[in-house]
Amino acid sequence: MKPLTEPWYRLGYITPHPIVDNVAYQFYRFAPDGVMLMLANLEITDYSTAAVDHEMPLFWKHVEELAHAGANRIVLTGVPVSAALGRERVLAMKAEVKKRTGVTFDTDLEAIAAAAKHLNAKKVALATRWHEPLNDAVAAYLQLTGIEVVGRQARGATMAENAQLKASDGMQLAINLGRGALQAAPQAQALVLPGGRWLSTHAVAPLEAQFNKPVLLNLNCSLWAALREAGRGVPVQEQGLLLGSN
Repeated sequence: MKPLTEPWYRLGYITPHPIVDNVAYQFYRFAPDGVMLMLANLEITDYSTAAVDHEMPLFWKHVEELAHAGANRIVLTGVPVSAALGRERVLAMKAEVKKRTGVTFDTDLEAIAAAAKHLNAKKVALATRWHEPLNDAVAAYLQLTGIEVVGRQARGATMAENAQLKASDGMQLAINLGRGALQAAPQAQALVLPGGRWLSTHAVAPLEAQFNKPVLLNLNCSLWAALREAGRGVPVQEQGLLLGSN
């Protein structure tokens, strides 16, 4: 029997949705032993700035609670959330969380940008389930970090429609969209495959094997950034090019 490992790192996630199942399910497929996930949930109703603003009081409450509970790092998950806030505001929030709690704050989209830079990927393909205005906002945000989106594939669905997608259909969709994005943009040096409401961790291995380019998800990027800050836990073997890098 494998011995129980005492947690040496606690990663706090503030998620956009009131009911969350696939985040923890996928997180523990990537995370090394001893890394604990702490979840606190918002109830963001759509991809708009107004919907995100409505949840900001609860966000700050969760920040204080997670810090008090011992989180080593806090992540606001959901790429559309960061896109709605804008990079200037996200960076201000990073500074404010650190000032209030002493805990490092990150977002999925900031972690994706940092991971792309770490891998020297300045040009990326983007594969999503979102409509083009949101894809435009994500691309514009990444442009501010020095990352250029050179190709896209998208399903073009609303938040409500994405919530109804069956797990098996979403799993196949992640592979199909990722493959299509990379085939349409051979100059891309990495694939950004964001989204927290579908199962996508399984897509890393086949897409990286086919294209020999890193696949950047919300989960592997935010975990990678946390482990890098901790100075422990990476590389993670057999979990893709990003987590396997030094």
